[in-house]
Order: sequence, then structure tokens, then C-alpha cells
Amino acid sequence: MRPRKKNKHLPPCVYQKHGAYYYVKNNKWTRLGSNLHDALIAYARHVALPTEGVPSLIEKAMPFILEKVSESTQKQYLYCERILKEMFAEFSPDQVTHGTVVRMMDMWRHSPSTANRLLTVLKQVFQWALDREIVDRNPCESVRRISQEHRDRLISPEEYRRIYKEAAPWLQVTMDLCYLTGQRIGDILLIKHEDLQPEGIYFEQKKTGHKLTVAWTEDLKNVVQRAIKIAEGSRESPYLLPTKKGTPRFHSNVWRVFKDACRRAQVDDVTLHDLRAMSGTYAEKQGLDPSALLGHTDKKTTRIYLRDKSVKVVLGPEKAIDQK
Repeated sequence: MRPRKKNKHLPPCVYQKHGAYYYVKNNKWTRLGSNLHDALIAYARHVALPTEGVPSLIEKAMPFILEKVSESTQKQYLYCERILKEMFAEFSPDQVTHGTVVRMMDMWRHSPSTANRLLTVLKQVFQWALDREIVDRNPCESVRRISQEHRDRLISPEEYRRIYKEAAPWLQVTMDLCYLTGQRIGDILLIKHEDLQPEGIYFEQKKTGHKLTVAWTEDLKNVVQRAIKIAEGSRESPYLLPTKKGTPRFHSNVWRVFKDACRRAQVDDVTLHDLRAMSGTYAEKQGLDPSALLGHTDKKTTRIYLRDKSVKVVLGPEKAIDQK
């Protein structure tokens, strides 16, 4: 760092320009105030930002947030905590802007309830930090919630094949597991070798805590064998779909790679979560129980995922009245 030639009375990284004081780091100028007293207070607050990053901030705030909600809501918030820590793993609190939060909402637009819950938790985290003067703003303020309209997009077999053709082998396996098991992508990425039971693949859904085993089929066995083969080039790992380092893949990274494959395949308006809807829809068409497969206790929830638009042929009753 070069020694100052002027403004030697100012703290490190603080400069005066055009009648105001600024904190400068990585070529980013942050306005502190127009008078020195206010600027020094703002500077002290700014440099006091946690260096550990957003995950650490979430870790500290969550106990205060969870104590105010019911047990069922706590489970939902803990699910959101895991997603938020992953999404903001490389962010410091001051790097989270209004635009950053809006992009998070866009990423989860396929699941409005989850998107809105993520916004609620993140907003409370930053409000907790703002109340304690750890941060000087809440980037979630004025971010709009997503209206929960019913989504009816169903991926066709032809579209699936086109996306599949543009996907890397590990993504192909991930897609197949999503479709064949009907589980959420977050649960697919956390499958461990110990979950491969004699009866099938055991799941404890992270969102709801629901436990189920998806029974083996020849297709499912083949996909798992392909996954094991692909993972041979990675470090030893307990996970079925690890990165090269042996760690579980980030949901957000898989999401991005899947969207890239969709773009190359020229298939629009498709999300990873639509594979779960595709699974439930085709399970019902094949005479299976989609509620059991998706892990729903309420069949009304299952109906949201069933997107078969074809007109069903129904049979009326036999004649019951003797007109003789």
C-alpha cells in the first residue's frame, strides 16, 4: 500500500472527494457521509462487518429467528438456512444487494412458496444484523414476493431427450435420478452410498422430513451403476453424485448447468423442479401412486404436480334401472 500524500488524518481506505468521504476497496467507492464525524461512524460500522461471510451471519441469527416460530415452521426455516448458506457461500454481507436477492427469487421462481420463504428468512437475518449495527441496510427491503400461481409446464419425452443430449454424463445421471425417483434435486444431490438399501433408495426429505424408499427397477439400478462409474474419478466420498473433490454438488451450480443445457437444446421455460412434476405425472399415467412417490401426505399438494393436459376418456355406469 502506498503512503498517503494528503488526507493523512483519515483512516485506511478512506478518501475525501467532491465534498464527501468514501471508503474504497477493490475499486469500489462506498459513500460514508458529507462530514467527518458521520463518515468516521459509518467507517467504523463498515469495517466491523463480519469477515466470515453471509453463512456465518446466518448461523448467528438463526437461533433468534427460530425461537419465535412454531416447530413445523422451524423445519421449513432450517431447510431454507441450508439453501441460503449454499447460495451465499462466497458472499460477505455488504456484497448482498437488492439485485442479488432479486436474482435469488428468479432462480426459485418455479417454486413460489420456497422462494418466498427464502426471502422471509434472509430478510429476518439481515434485520437481526441491522438491529445490532453489524450491517447498515437490509437488501431484502422492497423485494417483491412471488405470486403463487399454478404452474402447468410439463416436459415432454422429446424435450427431455433434447436436454439430455446437451448434458454432461453426470448431469444426465442426475436428471434420470430426479425423474425415476420423483425426489427434489436437493435430496438427489445428498444421496449417500449407505442410502442404497436392498429394497431401493432410501430418502429422508430435507424439506418435510418425510421418509420413504423408492423401490428398485431395472432402470433405476442402471442409473445408479452409471453414477458409481462416473464417481470413480473423484476422491473417495460417501455421496453418490460427488464433485471431483468428493463433496456434494451445490444445488445452485447444478441448476445453472441444467439451464445451460436447456438453452443449447432450445427448450424454454423448464426448471429442474419440473422433472419432479414430470415424474409424478407419468407415474399416475402408468397406474402408480404419485402421492406416495412424491412423499405427499395431502393429495391436494400432489395435484399441483400432475400436469397431464390430455383429455381423459371416462366410462359411465352400467344401466341400473330395469325399465320393463
